[in-house]
Amino acid sequence: MEFEKDLRVEETGIEGLKVVELSVHGDSRGWFKENWQRAKMVSLGIPDLRVVQNNVSFNAERGVTRGIHAEPWDKFVSIATGSVFGAWVDLRQGSETFGRVFTATLDPSRAIYVPRGVGNSFQALEDGTAYTYLVDAHWSAELKRTYTFVSLADPELGIQWPIPLSEATLSEADLHHPMLADVVPMAPRRTLVTGCRGQLGRAVRALAEERGIASSFDFCDIDTFDMSDPGAYSRYDWDLYGTVINCGAWTAVDKAETPEGRISCWKANAQGPALLARTCAEHGICLVHVSSDYVFDGTREVHDEDEPLSPLSVYGQSKAAGDLAVAGCPRHYVLRSSWVIGDGRNFVRTMVGLSDRVADPGDALGHVTVVDDQLGRLTFTEDMARAILHLLDTHAAYGTYDCTGSGAVRSWADVARAVFEQRNGNGAAVRPVSTAEYYASAKGPIAPRPVHSALSLAKLEATGFHMPDWEQSLTSYLSELMSGRC
Repeated sequence: MEFEKDLRVEETGIEGLKVVELSVHGDSRGWFKENWQRAKMVSLGIPDLRVVQNNVSFNAERGVTRGIHAEPWDKFVSIATGSVFGAWVDLRQGSETFGRVFTATLDPSRAIYVPRGVGNSFQALEDGTAYTYLVDAHWSAELKRTYTFVSLADPELGIQWPIPLSEATLSEADLHHPMLADVVPMAPRRTLVTGCRGQLGRAVRALAEERGIASSFDFCDIDTFDMSDPGAYSRYDWDLYGTVINCGAWTAVDKAETPEGRISCWKANAQGPALLARTCAEHGICLVHVSSDYVFDGTREVHDEDEPLSPLSVYGQSKAAGDLAVAGCPRHYVLRSSWVIGDGRNFVRTMVGLSDRVADPGDALGHVTVVDDQLGRLTFTEDMARAILHLLDTHAAYGTYDCTGSGAVRSWADVARAVFEQRNGNGAAVRPVSTAEYYASAKGPIAPRPVHSALSLAKLEATGFHMPDWEQSLTSYLSELMSGRC
């Protein structure tokens, strides 16, 4: 064994599989090592392993051989005493290195980080070898069903075992694993989408179906999973999931100002995300959460991700609280939107209906009034869904990203006029009014709105994703409405 060497990491040719050279300090009494030191490991590029279990495999005799097993968790493998010859095979669905093999000898001075879905096997080279590994998920019967195996003796793998398998000690199960050609690859961790019946939830489902990945998604809404209910979380095996996309929210801005609405709003927008963030943090899940321009007071003309939260309304306050809770989850993305438009009830659809009424000679509606002192840009859910998957696919830095349509900043009256003009050529029927005038005769509480809702897109653009111009997206959206596709 080599003593006093520096801690370092070696790549293996299989994505995520990393050999770690450990620093071992020894003298006549024996040796000491830091087997896992989180800060040091992370600084060298080892993922931040969320250790929940430590397992030890003791191998009484030289020649004991185990594997090849691909399990649904990440693990850090090291040797307490003795040594092993290890072989690892990429068995991940869709991996560019599927079937690739890496071999190495491990002793107390060499460890290896094995990502989920990479098959693991070893052969004890000494009597009394103790093989130990940290894992980031608890064993469960549900997870056991997702294991993947491949034969130790598959000639396609070409593993040169130091001790021939005919002379080694193997379990009956390990003797009968399939050849690589017959292996069922390990699928990625699943993705849970909450609020699936809302505008964004529908867009995420449609995009997953378009990309052929919907089979790895689970979709739920409040009737099947109320995320504000602590008791609802026991219905899921969270170790199955790698990502949760939270599309659920309370969006009745004015009703949130009422006593009963305030409670429902806070449950959906603050309490639910807080419980969800805690659960995701406990299980190492990436949480994607959708926020709103209402977390700002609208005094700045353009808001960026670093602006302090300053909500005006109950709805805005609940969304700000949800943002803060989600930020406590180590792996999180908060996408901040404004003026959301998708498949469902929204401002554009309302304006389409009003434009049709104005165009109907038999309808007495001659014009509509729309506020012109609130300024922003539309966010189309199809574009936002693509931005979400982009951040996940590219492993962008965790944090908050503003995500609205690009292009000119306009008023609600400008948007309405564009809809009227494209729908029936009757844009002149839209009459601009101030917010105060519009709500002057309203009954019941009215939530204060931010004047400026435009969000900066610079941070999202820096990841390589461009949000389309909202005016072009509006034209496409109206065309789909006309054709009945939306």
